[in-house]
Amino acid sequence: MSVTGEHDPSALPPEEMQRAQLYALLAHLLARPPGGAFLAALAALDGDASPLGQALRGLADAARGTDAAAVEEEFNTLFIGVGGGILSPYGSYYLTGFLHEKPLAELRGDMALLGIARADEVKEPEDHIAALAEMMTGLITGAFGDPADLGEQRRFFDRHIGSWAGRFFSDLESTPSAAFYRAVGTLGRRYLEVEEKAFDMAA
Repeated sequence: MSVTGEHDPSALPPEEMQRAQLYALLAHLLARPPGGAFLAALAALDGDASPLGQALRGLADAARGTDAAAVEEEFNTLFIGVGGGILSPYGSYYLTGFLHEKPLAELRGDMALLGIARADEVKEPEDHIAALAEMMTGLITGAFGDPADLGEQRRFFDRHIGSWAGRFFSDLESTPSAAFYRAVGTLGRRYLEVEEKAFDMAA
């Protein structure tokens, strides 16, 4: 995604930076397979006793138990494949059963209002889960202008992520072909649960 506007994310409260970093982590893992250096960084992660903290520990364990070549093969099997991968990481597919449907058009309308534009080199539809996680990162950090307030973040989340991504992450957790990405699915599902509860508490 290309962006308009700039903001210094270092001025954000620590809890907001943590939210942004988790969205950015999911975006990175779901946009492309992590290389060896990134896997090594993941292997050093630690977490607390909370469900989300345990999911981070599970991701670290999964990173220690694999290598870049195996993760790339798994990524291709899950998301690319010959004629399509096992899972379709697009909002339109989960909400309608087809790609390029009304949810994508609605997302593009909201992106225009928020000043978010797809970069020229990006060919994937914008309702890919990695792109949506990247957009949430930008809304929190102010990559598209001023940081979005919680109300605006929640509207975007509910409409374009909360409506389907939990099912995607659950499917990723339970797909037999997933090994490393099973841990990514657990992290994504548990993080969405935390986000939903936090939005409810802030309402």
